[in-house]
Amino acid sequence: MQQDSIYNALPATATDSSAVTVHPHRLTPAEVMGWLPKDATPAQLDSAVQRYIKPSEIHWSQQPDTLRLPGQELYKSIYDPFGDYDYRDTYLPKANFTHAELEADRTGAAGDPVPYTSANDNLITGLLLLFFVFSMIAIRWTKSLFVRHLRSFLYASHGEKTLTETATEFRSQLFLILQTCVLFGLVYFFYAQGDHTAEFVIPTYAVFGIFIGIFIAFFLAELFLFGIVHWTFFDGKKNEQWNSSFIFLVAIEGLLLYPVVLLQTYFGISVKTTCLYALSVAILFKMLTLYKSCQIFFRKKEDFLTIFLYLCALEAIPMALLWNFLRITSQLLKVNY
Repeated sequence: MQQDSIYNALPATATDSSAVTVHPHRLTPAEVMGWLPKDATPAQLDSAVQRYIKPSEIHWSQQPDTLRLPGQELYKSIYDPFGDYDYRDTYLPKANFTHAELEADRTGAAGDPVPYTSANDNLITGLLLLFFVFSMIAIRWTKSLFVRHLRSFLYASHGEKTLTETATEFRSQLFLILQTCVLFGLVYFFYAQGDHTAEFVIPTYAVFGIFIGIFIAFFLAELFLFGIVHWTFFDGKKNEQWNSSFIFLVAIEGLLLYPVVLLQTYFGISVKTTCLYALSVAILFKMLTLYKSCQIFFRKKEDFLTIFLYLCALEAIPMALLWNFLRITSQLLKVNY
């Protein structure tokens, strides 16, 4: 508010000799501009306002602040260069709209969230890059072992010796087995997610970990179950041959899955194509595993019934249990609208 008032009187413009008496009052810009003709230019209006209305010193109110609660301390910011409070501290203290030094929260209504895409996920990108580098190193270290396995896979004589593995070759195969479990977990995540429409009740990385953990647990349980049955009914030499062949097949399975996961992640091929390819790789792996089991354990034609029981107990039933467990887990993790 302006403390100094300009009191003026409208000059007499009448043609007669009588003077016009006007009581003194505080002039307003509208009143001053009303004195001028209607065709006055903006410059003339501005000059008239500056002529009759002068700015005066502003005196802030010294009344106590009624916006604070009794006993509430005054807010003092460490960024305030004046040290003491001023008029900004008496109006909405700590408000993001009046204090630029305070962090402002987002206001307004939230928009539609952007759907999750694996191509923009740094974790999946890092895993695939890591798998590529270490797979090349593992293949370089186990190349001679893979060649020996391929030579002896289709035919094995009765007097064949067990393939010996060095510590480096064994560690390389363990890494490839881990890669197989991780890639199967990613493929099932793509299947559970569908066309990027499914949402989960927990973070995406936790869903990854659960699916990958299920496949790792299944591999360990299957290896343990095979070990119990084989060590119960067969000798140690055959068990060593089968374990070596089984680990080799699981390692190769991961290498075959790697291309389709890359295509699904970065080139957007359909989920159906990815699942069909992964299912084909799994079926091929089971057929080769059954062939190697028959080659090592069941050489006689009279063992047909034993092979059938072996296939149902150690191949079909575990796969059915795995599929149902994955399906139930994905249903529990999804958001059901």
